[in-house]
Amino acid sequence: MTNFLLCVVFSVFLLPLKPISAFPPSGLDFGGSRTQRDVHCSADLEYWHNNICCLNCPAGTHVKLACTSLEKKSQCEDCDYGTYTEHANGLPQCFKCTQCRSDQEIVRHCTTTQDAQCQCKPGWFCAPDQACEVCKRCSKCKKDEVIARNCTSTTDTECKEMQHNTGSVSANIVVILPIVLVILLITIVAIVILFLLQRKRCCAADSQNNNPAEVKAGESYINNSSSGERRETQRSSFTSWPLEDERLSKLYPVNGEVSLKKCFEYFEEIDINYHKRFFRHLGINDNVIKSHDHLPYEDRIHELLTIWVEKEGRDASLNDLLKALCDLNQRRTAETVMEIAVRNGHYVCEP
Repeated sequence: MTNFLLCVVFSVFLLPLKPISAFPPSGLDFGGSRTQRDVHCSADLEYWHNNICCLNCPAGTHVKLACTSLEKKSQCEDCDYGTYTEHANGLPQCFKCTQCRSDQEIVRHCTTTQDAQCQCKPGWFCAPDQACEVCKRCSKCKKDEVIARNCTSTTDTECKEMQHNTGSVSANIVVILPIVLVILLITIVAIVILFLLQRKRCCAADSQNNNPAEVKAGESYINNSSSGERRETQRSSFTSWPLEDERLSKLYPVNGEVSLKKCFEYFEEIDINYHKRFFRHLGINDNVIKSHDHLPYEDRIHELLTIWVEKEGRDASLNDLLKALCDLNQRRTAETVMEIAVRNGHYVCEP
């Protein structure tokens, strides 16, 4: 009975009382200290540490040792290589720099104040609104499509159907056709001019081959004779010689090499357009021929013939010079030289 009464008293008087904890409730500090609930640190300027607002460390650093009182500043340390912090912070360590993948290229290198920036390599892309775990190859337009926008590191190629504009084609033909006609006309005119020049050159060569040349050197040896008589004498001298399609008669010198050298002046009748070919045919080098171009035409003939005689030695013969003229289709000139050489007594014909 006594125990029952004690239980009733306990239930009525003691249970409504709130228990008292040995520690002060949250938000209360009987010793007078503040809690984070009571103190608000300035955003972006301070961080909370051990019931104190410490100043943030600048970008590119992190907190090495936090402040211990409001009067003391935190001890900051620079970020190590390969790490960074972009803003002022109260972090105990810096963030690791992003490493670009093998399918990416570096756009911006990592520094202590900014992270590395990567993008897909040329020919690849990765849409920014999608998880870019790997870059995708840029699409290619079909045969009947054209590129509307080129592929970039963040967008794929955009294609559009090719428009067949027959009007533009017709306009291009109208513009190009007159140009083609003008070029064609200029080409035809150039061909005609070249043809006429070539024909004129051929006619000049035929005139040289078909008309006996006047013999300048022979005039000094034929005194008191008119030009008409000289031509008649020249033609009459050839009546006993072979025709053009036959070989020339062989000549024999009256006085050896002296007779040959006295005939040099007769070769001044060679057409200037043929004299280089003539001496090449005799085996004289082009450099030797060009080295005498500064001389007058008559002196040039004498010098080059002298060089030929020295090269041939005893084998030098007027017959070889006449044969060289015939090989170059200069038979009329060869006959003229032959006639004058016989007439002036330097050579005699074979019996």
